[in-house]
Amino acid sequence: MKITALAGGVGGAKLVDGLAKCLSVEDLKVIVNTGDDFVHFGLNISPDLDTICYTLADLSNETTGWGRKGEKWECMDSLKAINAPTWFNIGDRDLATHLERTRRLKNGETLTQITGELCSAWGIKHSILPMSDEAVRTMIKTKEYGWLPFQEYFVKHQFTPVMQDYRFDHIEEAKITNEGKKALEESDWIIICPSNPFVSIEPIYQLCGVKEILKKKKVLAVSPIINGKALKGPAAKMFNELGIKPSSYEVFIRYHDFLDCFVVNNGEARGINDRKHWHIMIKETNIIMEDKMGRIRLAKEILKMIEAEL
Repeated sequence: MKITALAGGVGGAKLVDGLAKCLSVEDLKVIVNTGDDFVHFGLNISPDLDTICYTLADLSNETTGWGRKGEKWECMDSLKAINAPTWFNIGDRDLATHLERTRRLKNGETLTQITGELCSAWGIKHSILPMSDEAVRTMIKTKEYGWLPFQEYFVKHQFTPVMQDYRFDHIEEAKITNEGKKALEESDWIIICPSNPFVSIEPIYQLCGVKEILKKKKVLAVSPIINGKALKGPAAKMFNELGIKPSSYEVFIRYHDFLDCFVVNNGEARGINDRKHWHIMIKETNIIMEDKMGRIRLAKEILKMIEAEL
C-alpha cells in the first residue's frame, strides 16, 4: 500500500514521524509545503522542510517545536551584539543546514536534490519532497501592517496582527516537482496531515494540476482543530479573523471536494455527519499526539481505517 502524505509545520511533522515508523521506504513519500520559505541574511531557509526532516532524524527540539536539540547560539549572540536583525532565531547547528542549502542552490541544484542529500546525511530513508522547486511565497494581509511575508507575520510579529487575507505569490508559475507528481499518481491513498489548512496544505493543492490528481485518488485528512482550537499555531485565530468559526467542520469544508475520509477527535463527528455529507467517511479517534508513542498510535489507527476501505 503506497501512501503520500501532505504536510507542513509541527502537527504535520508529528504524524509523518508516526507514519514513517509504520511504513517502509517504498510505501511512504512526503510532500512538504515550501510556501513558508524565505531568504534571511542571504540564506535560503525552508522552515517546514527542516521541521519535518529534523523530526524524522530525531534532531528536533521537542520543547520549542522548531530548530535542533542541543543547539548553541553563539552566532545569534554575536549578531545581537552588533544590532543585527535577530527576530528569526537560527542556532549554530541549524545555520549549517541553511549555509549548505544556499551554497548548493547557487550552484544550480534543485531544492529537491538538496533535500534528498540532506536526508541521506541525516539518516532519513523515506523520500521527503519539496512541493515545488520554484519559489512560492505565502503572504498575509494584516490590519496593522498590510501585506507581510509569512515568516514576518508568524515569527517577527508572533502572529498577533489581525489577518484580513492571504495569497501565494508566484503560485501560477510554479509547478509540483516531477517526483511529487509521480508520488501522488502512484499512491493508493493520500493523507493530509493535521497541518494548518490555510498556509501549510493549501499551497500544495493550489499548484497547477494537484487538485485534479487529488480528486482522482483516495484522500484522507486529519483535522488540525479540536474543540474549536488548534493545538499549536495560528490556525484557529486565522479562521476567526477571516470570519469563520474554527471547527473540524470548517476544515472539512475546505477539503471536501477531494476528500474520501476525514478523521476528527473523539466526539466531533456528529457536527459533520449532521450536514449529511454521506459520501465521505467521518472517523473519530484521539488525534492528539502527546508523545512519540502517540504519533505511532495515531498512524496505526489511520492505516487501519485505510486498510478497511481497500
